[in-house]
Amino acid sequence: MSQRNVAIIAHVDHGKTTLVDVLLRQSGTFRENQQVAERAMDSNDLERERGITILAKCTSVEWDGVRVNIVDTPGHQDFGGEVERILTMVDGVVLLVDAAEGPLPQTKFVLGKALKLGLKPIVLINKVDRPDARVDEVLDEIFDLFVSLDADEDQLDFPTLYASGKEGWAALAPEGPREDMRPLFDKIVSHVPAPNVSDEGPFRMRATILEADPYLGRMLTGRVEGGVLKVNSALKALSRNGDLIENFRAAKILAFRGLARVPLDEARAGDIITISGMSKATVADTLCDTSVSEALPAQPIDPPTIAITFSVNDSPLAGQEGDKVTSRMIRERLLREAEGNVAIRVTESDSKDSFEVAGRGELQMAVLIETMRREGFELSISRPRVLFKEEDGQRMEPVEEVVIDVDEEFSGAVVEKMSQRKGELVEMRPSGGGKQRLRFLAPTRGMIGYFGEFLTDTRGTGLMNRIFHSYTPYKGVIPVRNHGVLISMEQGEVTTYALAALEDRGPLMVEPGNKVYQGMIIGEHSRGTDLDVNPLKAKQLTNFRAAGKDDAVKLTPPIRVTLEMAIPYIGDDELVEVTPKTIRLRKLYLDPNERKRFAKKMAS
Repeated sequence: MSQRNVAIIAHVDHGKTTLVDVLLRQSGTFRENQQVAERAMDSNDLERERGITILAKCTSVEWDGVRVNIVDTPGHQDFGGEVERILTMVDGVVLLVDAAEGPLPQTKFVLGKALKLGLKPIVLINKVDRPDARVDEVLDEIFDLFVSLDADEDQLDFPTLYASGKEGWAALAPEGPREDMRPLFDKIVSHVPAPNVSDEGPFRMRATILEADPYLGRMLTGRVEGGVLKVNSALKALSRNGDLIENFRAAKILAFRGLARVPLDEARAGDIITISGMSKATVADTLCDTSVSEALPAQPIDPPTIAITFSVNDSPLAGQEGDKVTSRMIRERLLREAEGNVAIRVTESDSKDSFEVAGRGELQMAVLIETMRREGFELSISRPRVLFKEEDGQRMEPVEEVVIDVDEEFSGAVVEKMSQRKGELVEMRPSGGGKQRLRFLAPTRGMIGYFGEFLTDTRGTGLMNRIFHSYTPYKGVIPVRNHGVLISMEQGEVTTYALAALEDRGPLMVEPGNKVYQGMIIGEHSRGTDLDVNPLKAKQLTNFRAAGKDDAVKLTPPIRVTLEMAIPYIGDDELVEVTPKTIRLRKLYLDPNERKRFAKKMAS
């Protein structure tokens, strides 16, 4: 059976996973009466909760006698490492663009990678049924994007389709006919070339996705670049440089059929398969016949731009909620993550009880931390710090392209805040419906912690998208948090009476009954200094003061402490304490005298 290997690429939230759902249904992969979850490709809990794709997933459908292997890729910039790898195992891409939002930074990033590999995209303008769709303008913007990314003449002659993934139709014109996905299937079969590979010669495959299975162990997925593989064949793994990593046997060969993996007796050139049996090989390695001596070329991955320190939780409440609390357990888990996620780099500290994890962005880090806390880990997390580099004796820092869509009335506040954070406005234009699109080049340092402030300034209506742009000379000091924090000076359970007295000092992050300890942050101070307070203070009971009166006290709801809020919020002398049930903010030094000594040392 002939095949086509195609990846669906797009900016986050433009509808990739919903589109793949529709393709699976309309190709007959599911029975009519089969119960299938919405966004079936987003299989892990975090993906379903956040509504984003984090890990690339493969599936396969049959259409008019052709097997179409489809890869659903992440759209968020923090998971770009996944996209870069995936594009090396497909022969074509469907570029999905929202009919209202148009191309955004991640669209530019993934399209640039696809064009560089010589792939010829099919453009699919999705959500054309939106009331604010601007189909013709978006098509012009896509063409301009192709030109700016140096697309060749063949790539510029891209076919365009119009669709509504939610309603389940695609068409060659925006007005229809709006029936089903046949036009898209037909275009994939006619436009995407069959794999240019041969069954002749020895077996060779570049590993692009790493997984672990409780029964099969380590599993690597990739496209067979040449030869035929039979179960139990002797293989070897070569690194990118051609060094031997290990010899092993192909214990199992699996291929995707719909959402399920089925075992195969043999795999041929062009197939996307999963192999088990290895113990050390990882992504970007070449799995091949024992006679092969040269590794397949692998794409270098863009470097990490931020780093966070993971360390053992040493707070007074440590070990009460998690069962994985030692540095050895944390070390093993982080090294396992770094093996499968090429966009993450783990470095051990000299003391062996903390680890620096470098990656693409705050969301990528938050997803890793959230995954670990659900697995039972307790951790202490530092503030993200930007990774600088030296070039010709000059200090260079990462700069991001930031695209902001905002109501015109809020654009002034956004421009002011971005300029304070050393953001440079490069474009400002109306985007219809009383909105403006602002494009900035801003240092990554300045963007850490800005998102919450941005939502407040735009009353929750603004949209912000960021992507790594380049390294530029250091842009100078950027002011961080402009207020202090309220710090607990006691350990115990918070009382209503104490919080009622503290509300005037600033917004709180705890509520009555919460456990606190000395050095824990319990709220924001309305002034620029930190303040030690007692959140356990109880009312002195007399004949005139009844204990029940506290029940009538109405407290303002506390600030909800989430990982996304906490990680960029903390200062350099603070940590986020993460346990399976709780997220707390705390000072690095819990004792107030130690904090004073540390502050003096930093000032000198």
